[in-house]
Amino acid sequence: MLNRQIAATALSAFLLCAAQALLVSPAIGQSAADTVTKYDKDNDKTLDLNEVKAAAAAHFDKLNKDSDSTLETKEVKGVIGPREFKAADTDHDGTISKDEYLALVEKLFKRADTNHDGTLSAAELKTKSGQALKRLID
Repeated sequence: MLNRQIAATALSAFLLCAAQALLVSPAIGQSAADTVTKYDKDNDKTLDLNEVKAAAAAHFDKLNKDSDSTLETKEVKGVIGPREFKAADTDHDGTISKDEYLALVEKLFKRADTNHDGTLSAAELKTKSGQALKRLID
């Protein structure tokens, strides 16, 4: 009986900590609709490539902890996987420049734009490519 109470208490504490983590770091639990609202500068309820690139450029700067001109694999851990990193590193120098990062953003934007209208809706951000793009801007 005591072991069950301890397990229940531990589970409750874990769930409380997880819920608090989501409150402290809203980007983790941020919905696609919230992302659109956050970066939609012209208030048309979609994101165009310029809005996405502006958000991505700011995110690049935030990821760039050592403030040099490139991102190393350790700086993008959890944002870009090893295979995607290698593909984005078009000059094969082991880092991703801002231009390479934005080229990846544009590639994912085009993939996520399933209706080819030049904008992304919240529904398009929920696709696999849209989710990968969301990690690069948020």
